[in-house]
Amino acid sequence: MKKEEIEFMDWQRILLGNAPVEFLLEVVVRTCIIYVVLLLVMRLLGKRMNAQLTRIELAVMIMLGGIVSVGMEVPDRGLAHSALILVCTLLLFRFVNWLTFRYRQVELLTQGDLQILLVDGVLDWEAMRKANLSCAQLFASLRTEDIRHLGQLKRVYLETNGEFSLYRQAEPKPGLSVLPAPDVGLHQDAPRAEDLRACGHCGYTEPEPLPSPQSTTCPRCGASAWTYAVSAS
Repeated sequence: MKKEEIEFMDWQRILLGNAPVEFLLEVVVRTCIIYVVLLLVMRLLGKRMNAQLTRIELAVMIMLGGIVSVGMEVPDRGLAHSALILVCTLLLFRFVNWLTFRYRQVELLTQGDLQILLVDGVLDWEAMRKANLSCAQLFASLRTEDIRHLGQLKRVYLETNGEFSLYRQAEPKPGLSVLPAPDVGLHQDAPRAEDLRACGHCGYTEPEPLPSPQSTTCPRCGASAWTYAVSAS
């Protein structure tokens, strides 16, 4: 559109664009047709599209949004173009899924691998760094699962779809609290393990040294920010 054709506060252009008013009815028809085709393609993509998405599935969802909008809104584009692209996207998705099923290397390349974030109540900071995950994000998810401290957990996995899988200890042990730092009241009320301290960085626990509780660094992560350990009970 040329600069001289633009008029300030041209409400017909702002609301309807350059298409005639009759195109609004055509938009309704186009939308209904594209919606039916999209539902069919989504059905053929599989049940995984209704769950937490992997990278491949998220990419397909973004592509679908861009594909259907052109067929519904652009007057000089026919519906056959959008329908053809939807079918091509479906075939490409099925082909990539077949490759990931046949070849482990393709699966790792496109979806990544699960990461072990915690082992026996202690955080693996190298895995956290690779996952670009902060303690605040992990602890927020743990609190929603009614976890009070890390000693309750044997393993925490970050799955390829971004979900956390938790495996609890059969017999919990003392561990680092996952309560938010600003909630001082809850921290004060938390049952504390006697003669134990926890690394505030990774959750490693050890006997409280005397006389200075801050005299050593954590043997697991090298940090020196010690705090109390929550009692296993």
